[in-house]
Amino acid sequence: MNERSARNAATPVTLVTVPGLYGSEDAHWQSWLEGETPGARRVEQRDWSTPNLAIWSDAVLDMLADIDGPVVIAAHSFGCLATGHALNHAYLPNVKGVLFVAPASPAKFRFAGAFNGRRLDTLSLVVGSETDPWMPLDDARTLAQRWNSAFVNLGDAGHINTSAGFGPWPLAKHFVETLARRVSPDYEEEAQRAYG
Repeated sequence: MNERSARNAATPVTLVTVPGLYGSEDAHWQSWLEGETPGARRVEQRDWSTPNLAIWSDAVLDMLADIDGPVVIAAHSFGCLATGHALNHAYLPNVKGVLFVAPASPAKFRFAGAFNGRRLDTLSLVVGSETDPWMPLDDARTLAQRWNSAFVNLGDAGHINTSAGFGPWPLAKHFVETLARRVSPDYEEEAQRAYG
């Protein structure tokens, strides 16, 4: 095993989930993903029924400060806004990738605090839906552009939650694993060999 591989084995990527309003129940894809990912951690909010951008993003920052090593975040709905807000207001070099799924519309949550989605300094992917009642597809695409995120349109997928049929969701696991692999120095070596 070379030195880089040894270092990667010593510092695995930690998955952090950031649920939206009311949290993510046991049947939700975020809960399933946590069960599929050893060492996964969930950001908990003091009050899941009262979205507040500053308080919720502080909870994200508190969780991230507690983790040594690289992190990949999987956020949903208002959790996407809280995560984006946290990333825009703090230097977080341990965050190596973010999966934003069905972000909630900042316009619908104006009462929760001022949101200013600016370019992120980390690899990220926004997954939107053509039938999401919480964010029109074009607005999700625009937010992805503001964040400098890649964008995936899932089509007719509602709010990409339990009621839309997203319990076990292997594609989310694939997205997270892809982001985690991109963190690895071995990935850079493989890319150099393949494309270099």
